[in-house]
Amino acid sequence: MTQTADETLVPIAVLKAKPGQREALRQSLLALIEPTRAEAGCLDYVLFELRDEPGTFYMREAFTNVAALEVHKATPHFQAFKARAGDLLAEPLKLVVLDRVSF
Repeated sequence: MTQTADETLVPIAVLKAKPGQREALRQSLLALIEPTRAEAGCLDYVLFELRDEPGTFYMREAFTNVAALEVHKATPHFQAFKARAGDLLAEPLKLVVLDRVSF
């Protein structure tokens, strides 16, 4: 994964709900927010839904570094989401990693 010079990692997760699973996916993603924001390496964790495509969610994330993201992936709350993801997602989660170009 590419990182900015200060090692901050800024990914956006793209999650598309299976037909009929929009609300279940939404609730599962909302349940991740509070415990993830409490993680030591989390700088930002905000959920969005694509206005023109209900059921397509974007989680804007920022972690202090790659290690903090790896810790997040190992947490019980993320592992619980991952265990349910197959029932909720129409396609595998896509993680887009951004590099900051301006301030």
